[in-house]
Amino acid sequence: MMAMKHIPVFKESLPYHADFRIAGTTYTFTFNYNSEGDFFTIDLERNGDVLVQGEKIVYGRALFLSVLDERFPDYPIVPIDFSMQVDRVGWRELGNDVYLVVLED
Repeated sequence: MMAMKHIPVFKESLPYHADFRIAGTTYTFTFNYNSEGDFFTIDLERNGDVLVQGEKIVYGRALFLSVLDERFPDYPIVPIDFSMQVDRVGWRELGNDVYLVVLED
């Protein structure tokens, strides 16, 4: 059975960084917002090493898919809307309808 963990995003604090533990490893996520394009990005660090900067959060697409590197999370992190009513990740959607979910087994 697949377990899900929610990664909260505190829009009122943007930009900000926070540590999250995924599969026993701690990652630092830096959340940013582009108001002109109405989208969010994430920078990812592990043990002080920058793994990626400016990864755009796109609805239904797992983060960091384009990188094949063992330093990245083993489980997909996917922005999804459980009610299936929206299909984008803008200011109005993230944290209200759309959530970042870690899909662990």
